[in-house]
Parts: sequence; C-alpha cells; structure tokens
Amino acid sequence: MIQAIGLTSNARKEGPPAVDDVSFEAHGGHVTALLGPRGAGKTTAVRLMLALQQGRGITYFRGRPLHRIPHPSREVGVLLGDVPGHPARSVRGQLRMLCAATGVSVQRADEVLEAVGLVSLRDQRLGTLSRGMDRRLGLAGALLADPHTLVLDGPSEGLSHRERSWLHGALRTYADLGGTVLFTTDDPKEAARAADHVVSLDGGKVVADQEAGAFARTRLRPRVAVRSPHAARLAALLAKEARMAKRSVEVVTEGGSRLSVYGSTCADVGETAFRHGILVHQLADEIGDAGPRSGLGETPDAAGGPSDPERGHSPAADSAGLSEDRRREPDVAEEDAPNLPAPASTFTDAVGTSRTSTNARSEGPASSGAPDSKPVPLAKDEEPARDSGDRRPSEPATLSSLPPPITVWSARSPLRPLRYELRRATGIPTGYVTVGLALVLSALLSLFLARIGHTPQPRLLAAWPYELPLPPAALGAGLLGAFAFGDEFRHPALGVDRGSVPRRLGLLTAKLVVGAATAVVMSTLVIGCDAALLHLVYGGELTQVPADWLSLSASWLVLAVACAWAGVLASAVFRSTTAGLAAVVAVPIVIVPLVQKALEGPSVRTAAGLPGRLSGLTLVHWPFGAERYAAAAVRMIAQPVGGALMLSLTALLCAYVLTAVRPRVR
Repeated sequence: MIQAIGLTSNARKEGPPAVDDVSFEAHGGHVTALLGPRGAGKTTAVRLMLALQQGRGITYFRGRPLHRIPHPSREVGVLLGDVPGHPARSVRGQLRMLCAATGVSVQRADEVLEAVGLVSLRDQRLGTLSRGMDRRLGLAGALLADPHTLVLDGPSEGLSHRERSWLHGALRTYADLGGTVLFTTDDPKEAARAADHVVSLDGGKVVADQEAGAFARTRLRPRVAVRSPHAARLAALLAKEARMAKRSVEVVTEGGSRLSVYGSTCADVGETAFRHGILVHQLADEIGDAGPRSGLGETPDAAGGPSDPERGHSPAADSAGLSEDRRREPDVAEEDAPNLPAPASTFTDAVGTSRTSTNARSEGPASSGAPDSKPVPLAKDEEPARDSGDRRPSEPATLSSLPPPITVWSARSPLRPLRYELRRATGIPTGYVTVGLALVLSALLSLFLARIGHTPQPRLLAAWPYELPLPPAALGAGLLGAFAFGDEFRHPALGVDRGSVPRRLGLLTAKLVVGAATAVVMSTLVIGCDAALLHLVYGGELTQVPADWLSLSASWLVLAVACAWAGVLASAVFRSTTAGLAAVVAVPIVIVPLVQKALEGPSVRTAAGLPGRLSGLTLVHWPFGAERYAAAAVRMIAQPVGGALMLSLTALLCAYVLTAVRPRVR
C-alpha cells in the first residue's frame, strides 16, 4: 500500500510549484493510475514519492517511509524512463549484474526474462532493443527482487497497441497476486482500461480521486451539460420520460444547478425543458474528459442506468473497455481482502514465486512496526476534489502541521559489491579489447626496442622506452580502472531512479580489488608474451632471468596496480573516464618531475640500518626476514615514481572520502 501525503515541490522562479499538496492512496491488490496531461506534475510527484528531488511531504510504503526501509530495491520496484544500461551489454548480463546489486540469486534473471517474454532476446545487446523490448527489460529489472510495490513512470509511452495490452496484462497479474501498482499516464482511456483507481492531476493538484467505474462514467462518455436553477425538477422529468420511452438515459446531478445527461441529446433535453417551462442557462454537448472536474460530487439519478436490473451492467464500463471480471466491489481493508487467484501464465509463475503470500501480510503499521500510518488529515483551508465513491479519511482530531521536508538520499551500494563489479567488468567487451591492445602494443614495442638495442632488459620485457611516461600495460591498467567508475556515471545501473552512483566503502573496495587483480593479470601476461616473442625472434639471450627478478617483479606489479587504483579513484572524484586516465598520465609527466626536484641535491643523512630499526618496532622478530621486504617497500616509495604514485593515491583517496562524506554532513 502507498500513502502519499502533502507532496509539494519547491517553488519555481517564474511560477507556482510543479506539485502542490498532492495526497492519495494506492492500495494493495489494485492498479492505481496517476493521470494528467503533460506538465500536470505526474513525474514530479513520483520523484517526490521516491525522494529523488527536494520538496515537502511524506510517502509511506506499507507503513514505512522509503528511507526507513533497509533495502528499498527489494520492496519497491521502480521504472523511470529508459533502462540506463551499457549499449554493449547483453540483456541477460544486465539482469545478472542487477541480481548482484539487489542480493538475489542469479537464477532470478532467467525467471524474469521468461516472465516478460525476453528469453529469445537474452543475448541481444541493449543498444539494439526496440522501445517495447526496452520497456520489458525495465519491468524485468523492477521485478528482480520480487517487490511488493511497483512504481512506473509512463511505462506505456511510445508503445504499440499490442505492447500496451501486454503491459496492462502484466500489471493486472501482479496486482492480482497482491502487489501494489502505481503508474502514470496521460491517456484517460488507458487509465480506465488498466487501472482500478484513477487519481487525476491538473496544474500540480489532485482534481479527482475515483474508482475506475466512476471515472469511466464521468470522463469518457459524451454528455449534455445543463445548467438550470431548477436542476432537480428537470432531472426528475428527464428520468421519467426516459423510462416511459424505454430509453437508456443517465442523469447525474453535479452541484446545485448543474446536470450531466448521458445517452441523450441537446435537442431532447431542450424540448423537455421547454414543454415544462423550465429555465435553462446552459445547454451544450461535452465529452466527459474535457474538463478536469467533470466527475466531482456527482449523485446519479439514472433511468435504465448502471443500477437497472434489466441492463445488468454499467454502460460506462463497456465504453471504457472494462470486462466483467475487472469491475470490483468497493474497497475493503487490506487485511480482509481475499486471496486473488493467480492466472495460469508464465508471468504468474515467475512473479508469484514469493508473492502468493503477500495478501496474508498486513498492509498497515501493525506488520511493519511503524506507528499509525493513516493519511494525515487535510487542513481547514484545503478543499480536495473528491468523487462520491472515494475512500474518505476519518475526521481529524487536530489540524495537521506542514509536511516534513524531503531529503534526497544517494543511491545505495550493491548488496554484493564484489560480485556486482565482476559482472560489470566482464559483461562488456571493453575490458577484453583494452587488454588485447595492451598486449599487442607491448609486443611490438619490445621487438622494436630489441632491434635498435641500448635498452635494459627490464624495460625491454616491460616494453617501456625512455621516451614514454608509462608502459602500455600500466596505461591499460589505468584505463580499466578509469572505466570502473566512468561507466557507472555514464550508465548508472545502481542509480536507475536517481541517476547517481553510490559512494560507499564496499563498492570502492570491490572496484579496487577487481582493478588490482586485472592489473596483475595483464602485467603478467605482458611480461610472458614479450619474453616468449623475444625468445622466438632473437633467441634466449634477451630472456635470461636476472638475479634481482623478485624485486623487479614486485616493482612492476606495484606500478600496474598503482596506475589502476589511480584511475579508479580519479574517475570517481572527477566523474569521468577521460579524467581518470588523464590523472594516471599526469603522474609521470607532472608529479614525478616535481618529486625529483624536491629530492635532488645532496643528502645530509641516509637511511642506513633501516631494516634493523624496523625489526625493533615489535617485541618479536619478523618471520622470514620480513623487515627486508619492508625496507624494500620503503626504498620503492622513496623513488620518484613510487613517491609520486603514493602522493597521487593519497590525494585522490582523500578527495573521494571528502566527496562521499560531504553530502551526508549536509
């Protein structure tokens, strides 16, 4: 169940707020449509509900505000716009990556693919999907964690009639299994066909809150609008003549002097008024959805209307395309709602795996441990436009205060960050292409350097000429590290609804671990491939193992890992892949000369005897001569390149922590 109370966006410079004091409810087991023309405030209201933009108000999802839910993606499925996935990622790979983010089994991806009918397209790239298939993929992502609530903003926009019919059937199946569905649309006919309850917005305010039947009767049929000071007498006469003529005419009294006559014409109504001497101020043909307040405060007085036993059903439902099984009884409490039968379909089998017991759960605060979650009553000066079939809240005991401000929360970190990062990195060909290019460039450079000579063996195997600031392997590691956060900002899969990337320690650690592992593997492959190629072309003279191979290998691996980490941190701080790679290249070009200039000149003191002093820091001796490795690490950092990398990593890490902590402090 969704309870939106007092949603109000911040005032705009040149006009009123886009949404002003919007309150409504969406009950479990029902499909609720948020209807309004373009610019009515539908998307703004949804974003305020999900705390995606600042404003005032509060929204309860089964009795709890969104920021009180430990894992919102597991309880509230969201679809806003297109799927922001990498165009080169496959459909199945996108869902498997999201499985790791939401903490569900990877088999769930195959289940929802079958549910939404994308099994045959599971290996298709996201960039090649049509609009309808993209919508299906977005719905599959929203259903991954089997949430109890779906919030969809314009899900049928741009879809064909066939795709819309499928989407409406999927939403109906989900609601029949006990879920709560809220979607926005600007098509009144779609709202009447697909929804059980329609909340109409106009100018950022709620102008009608109706059941689908009342909405279809008052907004989707042609009618004769009549204004007369003797409206009640005219309504009785019209109903009497319709019964005598055995015609289906429905008369709805709206206010004291206004009538809406369905099933008649201006000529018939005018003749009746003329014969009985009734003064008429207005007589005009209208369409039900021409005015936003056409369904407010009606009291039907029908002849052969919806309650006529000879007709058996309402013509309003027929005109809206509603079938007999879609017309529901008046709402009951969620606790007393019966278990709805699950349709025998693939969508039901996949979505209903853990939804069949949803109706048994209490929708109110009793099940969530929250205080009373009834809607906050409206203030005295508020005049909500409500239909007679509304569920009216109880009378307020005291006047409500202003709704609380809405705080925009950053996207949450994936529940399984390491698994998420592995699937993100291996799900697109970018990483494989980068590693392949690094291997090819290193092999060509090593052959060229061996041919011209005068290159030390370590630099020859690493394909690192003196003219380049970094070897191709280190540049490739830095580029892959920059892709780690750069792709997140370009295609924010973790912040589908927020367009942001979570800055959490778990996600950063996962990216650093994967980046370091990738750098180690790539640098090892480069050395191995270069040695094998040199041995094949020039013999074994250039591939002999040097005496200090251990320290050289450690320095080589540390260089690659440091470049990868610099790329990760720089892309996270500057929100760009290009900036991340630029930070990696800037280390040898800008920072190393500065460090060399700071270290040049004679040294008054030396670090002689450092291993012995390191071993004295602890009460026990370090095993396996670990103090020597510690001293080697210190000497490595003392070198210009090592010192520059350490300074860069420290500065980038501090900047990352600052950018992550600053929003929380605010």
